[in-house]
Formats: sequence, C-alpha cells, structure tokens
Amino acid sequence: QVQLVESGGGSVQAGASLRLACIVSIDTYSRTYVGWFRQAPGKGREGVAMIFTGSSGTFYADPMEARFPISQEKEKNTVYEQKNILATEDTAMYYCAAEKGGGCTLNPDNYNYWGQGTQVTVSS
Repeated sequence: QVQLVESGGGSVQAGASLRLACIVSIDTYSRTYVGWFRQAPGKGREGVAMIFTGSSGTFYADPMEARFPISQEKEKNTVYEQKNILATEDTAMYYCAAEKGGGCTLNPDNYNYWGQGTQVTVSS
C-alpha cells in the first residue's frame, strides 16, 4: 500500500521560510519519482519541483526558481521542499505525489499516488 503524508505548512508573513516534508511509504522508494505540486484558490494544480530518488536528480518547473529547492533524506523515505522568502502569491495547498515509472515530468496526470496536502498561507 502506498501512502504519502505531508507536513510543514502553516501561516507565515511574507519573507519567511518553511520546510515542507513528505514521508513516502512505497516499496520502490529507492527508484521513485516524487514531485511537489501546488493548488492556489480558484486555480488548477501545477507542478513545482520533482526528484528521482534513485539519483537525487531534480527538475523544476521554473529553472530560475531557486527559492524552493527539493531534496531527500533516503534513510527516512522523506522528500523535502525548502520554501524561502515566501510571498503572498505562494499561498496554496501543497501536495506531494509519487510515481514509479513516470519519468522526469511535472504533469500531475503522470502521478498516481498523492498525499492529502499541507496548507501554506502567506500574509503581507
């Protein structure tokens, strides 16, 4: 059974930082694609960053987006997204998702396993 559990969201002021964590319970963790997605109010779900756990290779929706690096801690089956210098437009529900063989993509349709999400609210 595959399970993803996110944590680390919260309500913060602009300029603050948060670290989101996703514990991935999957039998193929060592070779799994894990992505972070966000969904702002009234908008569709969009990819932010993904990592392939086998090589720690990463892919970002915006290559210039250095504020939100993705990383993993293999010993804990956990993938992180560090969110630095948050802005009000970063307010959204953040989800992590996993896929065993989807490849390097941030298309939500390519991911079969999803967590429940963690809310990030940024105020000015």
